[in-house]
This record gives sequence, C-alpha cells and structure tokens, in this order.
Amino acid sequence: APAGKRIVAGQEPYTLDLTTPGLLHLAILGSPHAHARIASIDTTAALAVPGVVTVLTAADSPAVAFSTARHQDRRDDPDDTHVLDTVLRYRGQRVAAVVAESVRIAEQACRLIVVDYEVLPAVFDPDAARQPGAPLVHGDKDTSARIADPSRNVVAQMHEEYGDVEAAIAEADVVATGIWQTQRVAHAALETHATRGWIEDGRLTLRTSSQVPYLTRDEIAHIFSLDPATVRVLTARVGGGFGGKQELLTEDLVTLAVLKTQRPVQYEFTRTDEFTITPTRHPMRVGATLAATADGRLTAIKLDVLSEAGAYGNHSAGVLYHGCHESISVYRADNKRVDAEAVYTNNLPSGAFRGYGLGQIIFAVESALDDLARRLKMDPFELRRRNVVVPGDDMIVTHPDQSDLVFGSYGLQDCLGLAQRALQRGNGVAAPDGDQWRTGEGMALAMIATTPPFGHFSSTSVTLEADGRYTVRVGTAEFGNGTTTVHTQIAATALRTDPTRILISQSDTDGATYDTGAYASTGSVVAGQAVLRAALDLHDRLLAVAAAMTTSPMVACALTADGVQCGDRQIPLAELLAASPDGILVGHGSHSGTPRSVAFNVHAFRVAVNQVTGEVRILQSVQAADAGVIINPEQLRGQLEGGIAQAIGSALYEEVRLDGQGTVTTQVFRHYRVPTFADVPLTEVYFAETRDALGPYGAKSMSEAPYNPVAPALANAIRDAVGVRPYRLPMTRDRIWQLIDEQPSAD
Repeated sequence: APAGKRIVAGQEPYTLDLTTPGLLHLAILGSPHAHARIASIDTTAALAVPGVVTVLTAADSPAVAFSTARHQDRRDDPDDTHVLDTVLRYRGQRVAAVVAESVRIAEQACRLIVVDYEVLPAVFDPDAARQPGAPLVHGDKDTSARIADPSRNVVAQMHEEYGDVEAAIAEADVVATGIWQTQRVAHAALETHATRGWIEDGRLTLRTSSQVPYLTRDEIAHIFSLDPATVRVLTARVGGGFGGKQELLTEDLVTLAVLKTQRPVQYEFTRTDEFTITPTRHPMRVGATLAATADGRLTAIKLDVLSEAGAYGNHSAGVLYHGCHESISVYRADNKRVDAEAVYTNNLPSGAFRGYGLGQIIFAVESALDDLARRLKMDPFELRRRNVVVPGDDMIVTHPDQSDLVFGSYGLQDCLGLAQRALQRGNGVAAPDGDQWRTGEGMALAMIATTPPFGHFSSTSVTLEADGRYTVRVGTAEFGNGTTTVHTQIAATALRTDPTRILISQSDTDGATYDTGAYASTGSVVAGQAVLRAALDLHDRLLAVAAAMTTSPMVACALTADGVQCGDRQIPLAELLAASPDGILVGHGSHSGTPRSVAFNVHAFRVAVNQVTGEVRILQSVQAADAGVIINPEQLRGQLEGGIAQAIGSALYEEVRLDGQGTVTTQVFRHYRVPTFADVPLTEVYFAETRDALGPYGAKSMSEAPYNPVAPALANAIRDAVGVRPYRLPMTRDRIWQLIDEQPSAD
C-alpha cells in the first residue's frame, strides 16, 4: 500500500494528528438512568470552574430530529434523535456537554452539573418491549418519524410470504428447525470516534473519523440550518470503521460547540465510550425452519427474526431488510416466509456492523441447512449445490426481486468446489493427542450484493499536473479498506503510467464533487468505477489534444507514461498540457451504483473440540471467494484474512455484555475478548476465476463478504465434532462445555 511504510513507522496522520492553536475540549455528562426525563438542570457550578468556556444543554440544541445513521437517502432511518434531548433513553446518553480549555477541566466541570431526573419505566428485553403494556421508548413520536409502530416499540417490520410455507412444511419429507441467537459485538477499531472543528474563512470545518464525509456534511447542514456550501468535512486516514463510523456520533456536538464559542473544539471518545455509548452490532434472535424433499430439494424457508435496536433506531430498518435478503435469496425454494421486527429497548443503540445483518441470519440459515443435510444423510456441499441460485434464476425473498440486482458474474459453484477440495486435501495439522478431543468438519456459504440498493453515488476527477503526475480526486474515505491502493492501480492502468505518478486526494468535501461514502463495500466497485471512468475520460482528452497537434486520427495515437505517441512523433505530457484549452487537462467520471452484482464466499473448517473443557481449536480454515478479477491479490488476501479473523472473534470470543438493567459491563478490552494473533489460524484463501461485467476491470467488492459465512461454518464443525448443535454466539469454551455436559449423547 502507498501509505504502508508511514503507517508502520507511525508517521501516517490520523484524525487528531494536527496542531490547532486555541483548541478547546469537550466532555459529556452521561445519563445515570436507562430511561429518565430531565426535570431541571443547573450548570452554575460547572460554569464557575476556571477554564470552562460554556456548558451545552438541551436548551442549546436545535429542535431538528435526525438519525445518527447515515445513508444516501436520509429518510432510510427514523428521525428519533436530537443533539441534546430532555428525555434520556439509555445509560450514558448525553445529558449536557462542557467545553473547556482541557479535557481534565471539562470532565471536572461535568461532575458539578446538578440534574434533577424524573426516572421513567424502562424495558431491556426486545420481546418484552413489543408486548402490550411495555414501557414505550419513543412513545412521544408517531409514524411521521418513520418508526413502524411506536406504540409497540417496533422500529421496522417485515411480514411477507411467497407461496404457502405451512403447506410446504407439512408435505416435506424432512424438516430442520431451531432458534439461534447472536450477541452484541463492538467494532473495536483502533482509532476511536473523534472530531475536531473550527471556523475557517467563514466556513465550518470538521476533521473527523468518518466513513461518510459528504453525508455528514449534508446532515450537519440539515440539523443546524446551514448552507452545505458553508460546511467542509474531511477525514485523514481513519483508523478502522467496520460500519461504526457510518454514524454521526461526535460531529453534531462539535458543531454546536464551535458555533457557540467560535473557537476550535475537539471531542474524542475514550475506549470506554466505544463500548458503552457507541452503537454495536444488532443482537438477534432468529428462528429458521427449512423443509426439503427426500432428494434434497428445498421446498420452504421460514424466518422469524427479532432484532434489538436499542434506544435509537439508527440502521435498524436497513439491517433488518438486508439481513433477510441475500441470506435466503441465495437459495431456490417455492415457498418462503419472513416475519421480522426490529424493536426499541432502553439498552445502548445498535448500528451498522460488517455484514449489515446478513451474518446474524446466515448463522441460523446455514446451521439449519447443516441439520437438514444430516437428516438427509447428504454431503453439506452437495445439498447447497442442488439448491443455490444460478444465472437465470430469480433471486426471491418473499417475491421475485424487481430491483437492479443481477449476476454480473457467477463463481459460487467454483467456490464450493475449491473449499471442498481443500478440506479433503487437509493441511497436515493433526488433532491434539488425548481421548478428550473430538474432530469435526463444517462449512457454510454466503451471498452479498456488491452495492446497497437505491443508489450509491461517486463523482470523481483526474487532472494532469505540470510535473507529469496525475491527481485523482475521489470522495470515499480510507480506513484500512485499501481503496487508496486500488484507486491508484486503476488510474495508473488506465493512464498507462507508473503508480508512483498517481496522487490520491480523497475524503474531503472540498475535493471531489460527491461520494455517498465508504460503506457497503463500495470503495472499489462504485468509487473505483468512477475513478476508472474519469481516468479513461482524461486518456481520451490527451489523445484528442495530441491528434489535433499532429493532424493524426485519434486511433493512430497511443498514450505512454511520458506522453502520447502519434506515428513517429512523441508529444510530452507538458506540451499536451500547454496546448490544451486554458492549460488544463482533466477527466471526469461518475457512477450511480446501479446495476448491482452479487459476490459469493464459502468457508470451511476442521476443528478439534475438547469434551472435558469445551476448548475449540481450529485445525484448518479455508475460504473460497468469488471476487471477480483480483486487482491487488496481496491486499485482497489481507482483506479476507482480516474479515475472517474478525468473524472468528465474533464466533468464539467477543460479546458486549449488559447487566440486564442497561449497564454495559464490558467497558475495556480487559473484559472484552478480542482474539489475539495466536488465536487466529492461518486461513487458506482461494479465488474463483470470474470477471464481473459491472465492476472496474471485472472486480467485485469483498470488504464485508468474508465475514458472513464464518460463524455458521464453525458452528457446523463443532456440531460435527461433539454431536451437539450450538445455537448461541459467541461459542465460548464454557458454553460448549455446558452443551456437551447437558447432552452428551445428542444425535
């Protein structure tokens, strides 16, 4: 990667790595209650602390409701949030903010704010929350806030059927059913959420750790009634996102503080903030029932999904709908039913997380499929081969997909073969010695759309500079996803030059025209396609200028690293630039994110499980991916290995725990078990040989995809080893031991 050496040497600048004279710092007072109304608030003592500049309360907050979730269409998420509110719906929610000369002073002053709370009834279980008589988390709102049913605490819901599921289940030769449960997971990005804001040339400038600078700019303008042209949002390299930075969590308070003080202000989350007030992965309870004929043809798929939104609905609708989509549209079945609800509670909010709902539901579907294969006495790879969609099939959830989702390429069958053959070959790693160990194998697959629906836009430019280098202006953010490298390679290839002569200017709303943002794996296939189109546009402009200078046809001219060759004449880039109108040569390109392709991943494990202790050791880990043309094999392999490592963490170790009353008990890494290097096995990565019709140079997106099949593949391997099915994540050592202890002879 171009920045690799700087990152390793600690020289790559991140969000707060700059000097800002006169900088103020912001700290918040968090709610001690899971649900309360602020009856009164006295900031007198806090304001009297030397070094305190101002204290912000709900009285200072704009009356505009919004969502911390950011999407191309702001109406995708419910307007249920204010910068500062008089009603507090989870522990730690902002009550007030102190702006002071230092963090220490701001925190000291927070402790002096006197608040009289009217404590309200709270609800912490999502199933209880939707029952009659439950405390209402957003009972003061109606459906105009885009909340499906505030009277039942239901943020979003889906109750749809295709065919007749109950009849198909009744007629089936074999049925597998169960209820699976997934947990809250923290993103655990190395860089916490942070924003520094200031006024520059009469404009508000926010430098922030965000995946979505343009969407942040537009929502800040909406909340504070500003002209978007007077707001600039930029990011440096962001130290990890995984969906957690597709949220507006610090920028709004910093904006409020900067506008009030007219001085630079910084707000940085602590690591404890990341665990206690940052939205997590949605915990879900997923009921799955699958029915099939005796020869292994799926006849019915039924889902019953309960997703916990927490106190605010950010991303809950999208996560619910997306999770219920590709998880079952990847399979052919004449009858499908989905009953799914996302429900408010007084726990900390849930939000966007890698996989965006697919991982939770795929865990249930692929586990149920494994049970089905066992009852049919059929190889699990073969069962999937017989039932997966193939080009020409409709992709059906509860009706034929009428969207822009197409098979831009298809490598799923190849992935199944690659993973199965790797598992059959083995890797020479033997199971541990001892009678207490049992070995097993398991697999699972996943399909994912390469772009979100309803449009994902990028408008870019590539400019020839006087020194012969090219500047690519692209709006997407770099947070370890590798798009900077991919965009460099795309531009260099199109312009027939060396990558060292490509300069990337990115993630600055004053730079490129527009970019929806770096989420839903769009950095390569949307922004990358826009970069390619801009580079090809500039390529043609260079040839046109050269052809005019030499009176040659354009087809007789060819771009080289140093100029354009027209017949026997080589025209240097500098001469082309000088001969162009106004001495400027720039190409433009854009992409709207449609139509969309699908990508596939198959994961397989061989494991050893200790029946005495419940310890799981991964002996072999294999993933086959259909990523289209591989633009950068080393980087893509790293992307898959990282996604798999994160998924193993979610599957075996990681869980944000609460005490049942809304208090997070895993508040530091010491109590939140992220896998170490030693916990992550070497994964064999194989690529299907496909070329996508929609992606730049035939590439497909692969940022979220590798995460999704890992947990069910691991659960299926554990089931194969010990004869007992895990239904709950994470599959910690104590839970596996308990399963074995309680049902040692389960079939």
